[in-house]
Amino acid sequence: MSIRLGAIIAGLGIVGVLFFWSLLPGVINYAPPEKPDYYVFKEKPVSPEGGFSFEGPLGKWDNAQLQRGYQVYKEVCSACHSLKFVAFRNLAEIGYSEAEVQAEAANWMVPGIDPNTGENTRVPGKPTDYFPSPYANDVQAAAANNNALPPDLSLITKARKDGTNYLYSLISGYGEPDPEKLAKAPNFETPTGLYFNKYFSNVNIAMAPPISIDGQVTYADGTEATISQMSADVAAFLTWTAEPTLVKRKQTGWPVLIFLLFATGLAYLSYKQVWAGKKPKKK
Repeated sequence: MSIRLGAIIAGLGIVGVLFFWSLLPGVINYAPPEKPDYYVFKEKPVSPEGGFSFEGPLGKWDNAQLQRGYQVYKEVCSACHSLKFVAFRNLAEIGYSEAEVQAEAANWMVPGIDPNTGENTRVPGKPTDYFPSPYANDVQAAAANNNALPPDLSLITKARKDGTNYLYSLISGYGEPDPEKLAKAPNFETPTGLYFNKYFSNVNIAMAPPISIDGQVTYADGTEATISQMSADVAAFLTWTAEPTLVKRKQTGWPVLIFLLFATGLAYLSYKQVWAGKKPKKK
């Protein structure tokens, strides 16, 4: 009896050891990995001082800021990034006159056809044209940007979490790693050809700082063009390109809410009136 009991216990022990031995590799392979070094530096996007005029339930577009943002896009960002879902005529929505829209469109060269030879060429834009890409194709775009394909900016603030603040932070967030944080991540480095930006997904980005010095753009309205100001202005402009009906939707929402509240009140009063004498008598 004792031999049989010992054999059972020994068998159970062997089965238990084999069971845990079979689980161990899986636990090791699927254990959550340690966060990479760049997590030490990564920070959440921030807002510019004072925020943006279109934020909140009563927010409105600041056309002066949108026009400054367009100027930053035209003079800085358009060298690498397209805006293919926006037509020149849409600029009328941010305060440009018809003549100004025509003049702006004519300043851009868009794909066209040579009427004499039928060959592809570049011609001055018309209000009905869309903003052109700076590159002929994706291969050319990647070759000119350290093998990184510059994204189209038409919908960029909708394609990124907290898009407006992210864009503002990204553009103004270039610099050097914090020395104290660098001591906590001794294996971290920014490879040649990349740039450190604490707001980018892995803090090393292929895009060179698009706005690097104050006064890089001379604003037509005389606003001081600091790095923070230019970053906020172009972030506001690209928020508008991504969602031009943002403010109109908010303005429409308030009357709808008021109507629904009023209709709810009428429905309740009607209910009280119709059923006032219909309540069952207590026995």
